[in-house]
Amino acid sequence: MSNIKKGTSRERNEFMWGWLFILPTMFGLIVLNIIPIFQTIWQSFFKTGDFGRGNIFIGAENYIRLFGDTEVWQSVLNTFKYAIVEVPFSIAISLVLAVLLNRKMKGVSTYRTIFFLPMVAAPAAVAMVWRWLFNTEFGLLNHIFGGNVQWISDPKIAVFSIAVIGIWSIIGYNMVLFLAGLQEIPRDYYEAADIDGANGIEQFFNITVPLLSPTIFFVSITRIIGGLQVFDLIFMVMDKNNPALYKTQSIVYLFYQNSFVENNKGYGSTIVVLLIAIIMVITVFQMIAQKKWVYYN
Repeated sequence: MSNIKKGTSRERNEFMWGWLFILPTMFGLIVLNIIPIFQTIWQSFFKTGDFGRGNIFIGAENYIRLFGDTEVWQSVLNTFKYAIVEVPFSIAISLVLAVLLNRKMKGVSTYRTIFFLPMVAAPAAVAMVWRWLFNTEFGLLNHIFGGNVQWISDPKIAVFSIAVIGIWSIIGYNMVLFLAGLQEIPRDYYEAADIDGANGIEQFFNITVPLLSPTIFFVSITRIIGGLQVFDLIFMVMDKNNPALYKTQSIVYLFYQNSFVENNKGYGSTIVVLLIAIIMVITVFQMIAQKKWVYYN
């Protein structure tokens, strides 16, 4: 009887401590994420006044305007173009680098630090450097290739140039996540593959990728969400009078323009609701698809 009471008391103790540990995270999630989402949805039905006062309820007018706004759908297309380039390339390059730097080699810590540096560099400094690299007249890239390419002022390629900066910026972070996942793969699998005569490429696709698939799935979800929320790179690299801005501005950039430049927070909230809906739909498809290719041990 005493053993049952001890077991019950211990379970109750673990239950209470478990809730105490997750309570700060839950509180932060509710206050900083959940409540603002509902506030944004509510505000999308209003025409906001100055300093948040004098809001006028206009029903679905913002949404009617949204669906007929060509600038919004152009920004959606721009955002998808950015994400389609940035996400797969950043994941693939990070994965290859993680595999290479997971081996025993001289200076491996130095290489890891070098690739992670873009994550700790100031975004403004990063933007200044890349603007110089992409400069049409005296940029390093045009000097090397001997051309006169308008990397960030040509509407046809500007969004892809921004995506290159995004790839460079996030490689180090993805690489660290993949390195953590690689540490969990037992060496026995590779030793058995060596005995069977499998080469490095075969081991990569038949051992590394399947066993690392949960990490790849996590990185894919976070990177797609991050890619669809791109703002800072566009804001700092593209000038307001840049002829390529219309073909480059993202959904979040358009939200910023409407909410804080034009002071139309109601319509800006509507744009954010559209972004939330897009992210939710894509995430649901990812969660369904992961059952077919993600292998959990």
